Amino acid sequence: MRFMFVGDSMTIGRAGDYTWRYRMWQHLNRCFGGPYKIVGPRTELYEATADAAVSDAYADPAFPAPARRHLAGWGEGWLHMAPLIRETVAATKADVLLVSLGLIDLGFYTDSSQTAANTAAFIAEARTANPHVRAVLMPVIPNVRALSDAPFATECQRFNELLAKTVADHDSAPSPLLLASTPESYDVHSDTYDGTHPGPSGEHKLAAAFADAMDQAWGLGGPYEPSR
Repeated sequence: MRFMFVGDSMTIGRAGDYTWRYRMWQHLNRCFGGPYKIVGPRTELYEATADAAVSDAYADPAFPAPARRHLAGWGEGWLHMAPLIRETVAATKADVLLVSLGLIDLGFYTDSSQTAANTAAFIAEARTANPHVRAVLMPVIPNVRALSDAPFATECQRFNELLAKTVADHDSAPSPLLLASTPESYDVHSDTYDGTHPGPSGEHKLAAAFADAMDQAWGLGGPYEPSR
């Protein structure tokens, strides 16, 4: 089975991060009951000094190169990934997409309705490449901007409602969709390093949300247990 991580800055991570992708790799190694691969066209982290994804400085240098693969970008959202996902799924033969997007869209590019439309387009494009692709979609998680910007907080809440409807409307037996639960007790003060991007505890909570959704709905892997 081939897994692909799709996301924005919270998924690609910055130089020096472990990333929730790393935590998920540890989980799959420990719990997945069969052969698997992590796939994707990119491997790098974001480097702030270059303002580009050019770093390979993961917090654990032993994180193997094949497991670093992803389709994530700093400043990229559903708007950017929907046009890429068909060719990427076709090229990588991805079976399961673990997707965390939406915050950057709502913050800079699109409103909740437009973002939901791009989500539906993403799903359709992925299925064009693989009619049996599965996907787990993460709602927009708590973030510091939503604490002080009431209209933005409203858009985040509305998009999460539309995302749940999109998952329900587009779920199908040949190509099942799951809505991950917002990580329990996620705290922008203790689970992030800047109010938005996850630190180690936040990385574990994001990985757990994906892992537990797959375990409970599809019997893939098992319950998430942090490695460290």
